[in-house]
This record gives sequence, structure tokens and C-alpha cells, in this order.
Amino acid sequence: MFIFLYTVAALLFWGHSLNVQSQVIYDHERRELRSTIDSVVNPVPYKMGETAILERFNSRSRQYLGEGITFLAIILIGAGIVYTALRRTQLLSKQQHNFMLSITHELKSPIAAIKLNLETINKRKLSEEQLRTLLGRSVKETNRLNDLCNNLLLASQLESSQFKSASDRINLTGIVKEELEQYIDRNTHSFLLDIKQDSFIVGDRILWKLVVSNLIENACKYSEPDSLITVRLNRTDDQWVLQVADRGAGIKDEEKSKIFQKFYRVGSEESRIAKGTGLGLYIIAQIVDRHKGNIVVRDNEPVGSIFEITINAA
Repeated sequence: MFIFLYTVAALLFWGHSLNVQSQVIYDHERRELRSTIDSVVNPVPYKMGETAILERFNSRSRQYLGEGITFLAIILIGAGIVYTALRRTQLLSKQQHNFMLSITHELKSPIAAIKLNLETINKRKLSEEQLRTLLGRSVKETNRLNDLCNNLLLASQLESSQFKSASDRINLTGIVKEELEQYIDRNTHSFLLDIKQDSFIVGDRILWKLVVSNLIENACKYSEPDSLITVRLNRTDDQWVLQVADRGAGIKDEEKSKIFQKFYRVGSEESRIAKGTGLGLYIIAQIVDRHKGNIVVRDNEPVGSIFEITINAA
């Protein structure tokens, strides 16, 4: 800011100095004109000389003004670019800080749970049912760790121009039903499935499993237990429309354009209750974009959010 103000002040001082010098030249030329031409004896040549002097004075003023405005515009544009870059850097730094806080929590929680389960198995004599329960919890936490690692790896791969996804004819209906069954078994939410027919698209089956899984997980994460989550898949003209609707708190309008950015999460990391790394929706948006689709988020009625993906039918 100091450098910017100093530069503007120097520009104004430069402009003032040029105007003063131009006035000195103007006064000098008028004195020279009066000493060489008598205005009474030769009024016409004197008048022409005076007009020429005034025209040169005005021309210099216009030149200085034009140059000053040009330099000022360049300075303002440069300052705007620098400010925008600094602002983006600060925002990215904040998001990365939040990401480090969240990723540390996301890694430590399942590791701590697995360690506790294994220590319990090792130190206590448990019944077969108790052993099966602890092992099941450990497998669940391991799967959570595996999903987290896959998200981190995929987020890095999606940014590479060398990453190539498959282009197969896949059944999106089958993927949705398959992923939904997994969440029905391990969540207390109520699920409503609205699919009337098989839906085929061209894409990568593994990536689309991740899209559907992340959407459903996101809906479960940000809505109350036992609330309703609706999954719809319908055809509109030559496109399939996949919707995942929840009954959560919803997303503010000013946040809707930001939630698909890398590392971005709504709210403060210190006060946030929901788990996550800020990569899920970013990965979804990247995958959908690679398949020439579109994703938007809208308000659900009476409360909640609807994530809607539109993709060309195969």
C-alpha cells in the first residue's frame, strides 16, 4: 500500500512539475514574441504568433494529461493484479491451513479407533459376537482411511494432463443402486430411491462410483440422523439428471459457487462439526466436467440442498 501511494504521489508531483515547466516556456515565448514583433505595428503577425504559442501550450497540457492518465491506469491495473494475487494467495493459504487441520483429524480418528479395537481384542477375552463387532468396526474405519487416501490421490491425478479416464458404456442406474445399498446398511437415514429405468452413459465406472458415493456421503454428513435423503435419476431429452436431495441446513447463496473449489469448506474449521477435507465436491465437479456434464446445487424444500448432475445419455 505504501509503495502504491508513493508511486501515485510521485506521478502527481511529476505532472505538476511538467505543468509548471510548460507555464515557464509559455511565459518565455510570449516575452520573446513581444520583443520581436510590435503588436501595434504588426497586429496580424503578433496575433498569429500568440495563437501558435497558446496552441503549443495547450498541446503540451494535453500530452501531459494523456501520459499521466495512461501511467495512472497502468499503476491501478498493476495494483489490482497484485492485490488479486495476494488475496488469492491468502485465501489459498487459509484453505490449505483448514485442510491440514481437517486431514489431521480425518487421519487420526480412524487410526485411534482401529488401535483401540485392536488393543481391546489383545487385552481382553471377548465373545465371538464382541470380536466380530470390533473387527467390523475396524474394517469400517480401514475403509474410511482407504477412501480418504483414494480421494487425496485422485485429486492430485485429476489436475494432471496425463490422467486418462476410461470411456465405456456404463449403467449409471446400477452404480447408484450399488452405492446406495452400502449407505443403507451403515446409516440411520431414510432413503428414497426414484429410478424408473436403466440409464446408460459413456464414462469411467470407477470415477462415477466415486461421484455417487461422495454425493450420498455428503448428504448423510450434513443432514440429521433419521432424516430423509432422496436419490432421483430421470431422463430429460437426451440427458440423464441425477439428483441427491437432503434435509440438512442448506447452503447459503454466496457459498454455492465456492463449494466445488479445492479445499473449500463452509464455516470455520475450529467450530465445524461435520467431518471432511474439502476434496469431495471438488473431485465430483472435476469428474463431471471431464465427462462433459454439469453439476449445480439448489435449495431443497422446505429445507436442505439438492445436488443435481446432468450428463449426456449414451
